[in-house]
Amino acid sequence: MKILPRVNNLSKDIIERYKNAEPATAGHYIHTGFMNPAIKPVFPNVKVVGPAFTLKITVNDSTLLHYCIDLIQPGDVIVIDRIGDDVYAPVGDVLALAAKERGAAAIIVDGPVTDIHGIKDVGIPVFATGVSVVTTKLLGLYGEINTSIQCGGAVVNPGDLIFGDDTGVLVIKCEDADELLEKVEKDMKFEKELIKKIKNGMSLPEISGATNLVKSIML
Repeated sequence: MKILPRVNNLSKDIIERYKNAEPATAGHYIHTGFMNPAIKPVFPNVKVVGPAFTLKITVNDSTLLHYCIDLIQPGDVIVIDRIGDDVYAPVGDVLALAAKERGAAAIIVDGPVTDIHGIKDVGIPVFATGVSVVTTKLLGLYGEINTSIQCGGAVVNPGDLIFGDDTGVLVIKCEDADELLEKVEKDMKFEKELIKKIKNGMSLPEISGATNLVKSIML
């Protein structure tokens, strides 16, 4: 087993500003660092912003997941690499409750979870690829804490910014967070003006310039 120290290089200001931003707007600028759309929230109307606390556990063993609950800090997002397993569920309502009580902002699993109704009652955002009745055990076989992992096809390093909602989950490097946020905030202001223009009768092709672009291609 490998256990490395927790990492968080994100300022409180950045995290708070991202809480008011939209992941789908950031998606205009993301070419890598997005999790597969198969990873979805267990219940709707959720949002997650926080530093990644990474975890790698295998098949039917979740020993390190239980252990890491005492290592996380308020605001951390637990991101779990299941190393390809899609049968065993490492997270249920009790684990979700324990994580919430420690202050975790969310849990993201590259695999199934269980007890989805109980998780909804707990209220902590949980993302997963599906649901399974088969759960993991405490076997102490293998695992890694705060190492580089993969989740939903995206590389996640400890401390990366996890930014997501019902539309999907993005993984943003700390050094890229400021620049991306400025673009997102600018676009969100533009979108508000765009909506006003559409409601006032302007057509979207006219506003976006798509009509002129198509004409130029056809010439």
